Amino acid sequence: MKKVTCTAPVNIAVILLGGKRNEELILPINSSLSVTLHQDQLKTTTSIATSRDITEDRIWLNGKEDDINHPRLQSCLREIRRLARKRRSSGSEDGASRNLNYKVHICSVNNFPTAAGLASSAAGYACLVYTLAELYGVEGELSEIARQGSGSACRSMYGGFVQWLMGEREDGKDSLAQQVEAETHWPELRVLILVASAEKKHVGSTAGMQTSVKTSPLLKMRAESVVPGRMEEMIESIRKKDFESFGQLTMKDSNQFHATCLDTFPPIFYLNQVSQQIINLVHRYNAHYGQTKVAYSFDAGPNAVLFLLEPTVNEFVEVVKHSFPPAPNGDPFIKGLPVSPAPLSQELTTAIEGDACPGGVRYVIITQTGPGPAQSQDPTLDLLGADGLPRSSA
Repeated sequence: MKKVTCTAPVNIAVILLGGKRNEELILPINSSLSVTLHQDQLKTTTSIATSRDITEDRIWLNGKEDDINHPRLQSCLREIRRLARKRRSSGSEDGASRNLNYKVHICSVNNFPTAAGLASSAAGYACLVYTLAELYGVEGELSEIARQGSGSACRSMYGGFVQWLMGEREDGKDSLAQQVEAETHWPELRVLILVASAEKKHVGSTAGMQTSVKTSPLLKMRAESVVPGRMEEMIESIRKKDFESFGQLTMKDSNQFHATCLDTFPPIFYLNQVSQQIINLVHRYNAHYGQTKVAYSFDAGPNAVLFLLEPTVNEFVEVVKHSFPPAPNGDPFIKGLPVSPAPLSQELTTAIEGDACPGGVRYVIITQTGPGPAQSQDPTLDLLGADGLPRSSA
């Protein structure tokens, strides 16, 4: 039996994807740009096993068997196997080529809430494609294949700051991800994820985008007239490590994305009351200091992703606790990178004062930029046992 285990990261878009021009190939109507988050806090782990004793392809997601015949999953399997066969078309009957004739067992787990607006499908499909490529010895450009599983998965194939070029070709061959800067480029940048709801979204991002493309004039204007310029500005702000520009662009793009959701007919509401309170809190905090110290972004869900620099983290975590007192349920409120207590001045407390919302934020994950997918060398992370079936702990 051959078995490979890999991990892949979540990415958070700061220039958001608005919709697709081709649903089957997942070709976007605009380019996008994201920050890859560190796998120490957020990751998907996938193990894939293959042997002559495995009689059918099967997949388990987060402890439950799932549909292996899902079209997007099958597309990734088919493309990786096609590339593997192409590479080994010389006819040499080595172990790797024999593996191509065997079926696979796939087991995948996330260490964060699935389908709650945290780009779980991006990390999941990036991990699937990367692990399959390692299993079959496929090298080269993989973001095009990952894109066919989940559009934003192509951005999770790289660490640091990544752009997904929309491309122009009908076959999608030029709709690829490219790294703009490595994860080591801006070491002071921190990311806070405020989990307002871990429940599944009422409207999935795919269905929502389809409706927006059909009904929102604002979405068309955004894709054609706004995003191209913003992509250039965002890349420049990242390369210069200009947080003022980076933060303002991030918030404006998030706001405009959700304006297109409201412009969709019938309208889509991804944000909830807690999301709106977080937005107001960030603006009050920035106004107090007269500069952009914290920036928010919301994708197709209610959870806030906040960007800030390391010196601001301790104080702003206290601000979040003040405005969203943790529920007294014994669960940890702060997860991820460590923080230290920071007193809030009376002036700041007055500036951020609003209606406190106890329990509105369930918990906060603190992380930073991180690397792309990697093969695990730790056998304790394997999700599949010697029999090719999920371990009980998986």
